Amino acid sequence: MTDTLEALLETAGLIGQGPLQPLSGGDIAAVYRLTTDQGDVVVKSDVPERLSGESEGLQALANANSGLIVPEVLGQQGEWLVIEALETAPAGRRSAAALGEGLRKLHGNKGDAHGWPRDNACGSTPQPNKPLLDGRAFQRERRLLPLAQACYAKGLLDKRLKAAIETIAESLEAWLGDVPASLVHGDLWSGNVLYTLRGPAIIDPAVYRHYPEVDLAMLTLFGSPGSAFFEAYWDGAAPADWERREALFQLYPLLNHLLLFGGGYHQAVVRAINKLQTVS
Repeated sequence: MTDTLEALLETAGLIGQGPLQPLSGGDIAAVYRLTTDQGDVVVKSDVPERLSGESEGLQALANANSGLIVPEVLGQQGEWLVIEALETAPAGRRSAAALGEGLRKLHGNKGDAHGWPRDNACGSTPQPNKPLLDGRAFQRERRLLPLAQACYAKGLLDKRLKAAIETIAESLEAWLGDVPASLVHGDLWSGNVLYTLRGPAIIDPAVYRHYPEVDLAMLTLFGSPGSAFFEAYWDGAAPADWERREALFQLYPLLNHLLLFGGGYHQAVVRAINKLQTVS
């Protein structure tokens, strides 16, 4: 362990016992489990600005009182973040309905503006969050257009696809209603959901305030949380234009995956664009 990490643990009232044990799943940050005199903790090492944003996001989610479990932030300093370790529950004690209910309560935390007081990151991609009152403008100016330009600059999108995304972004006011901005996790793929003995938990956020479909579309991007989740979240009544909203709010994370991980996500981006061009 480094002197900085040892000092951080000491500030949190913890004494490390043994070496850092690497954990799987850290695509961007290095993630470890560490035994301390008061039980195990999770330790992350990354760029300080990203860890500061994650720490703030975890605290915002915890303060939302949604009923979802959020790991406690035990300390953050420089390139180190220490948080509570969560123990996963066996399959028979995992409730998708509880996740749906908790996420609905989380999204009930509303604000006037779309965005967040500070920029943060989604993965390693800087995420601009300067607030805008109109959600359509926020999705266009802070999400779709910057990511399309970044992918184009790296040669991951051609001019035709970049223009198609720009057309989609400019046409949002024609069909997407503006709404009060919900607190969203911001990167809620299935790997950032844990089922613990205390109930479903959410980790690794990239929080801001925006349309609640941000989280729903991310949950369905690489699978599905299941019918029990949606019945609990929507109380059995999905929005009539869910298919279109799902495609829209999957486009930003797909562009981010294309930017981070390369051409393997190109066809998924194309499919999302085609769907938005045809669904009415």
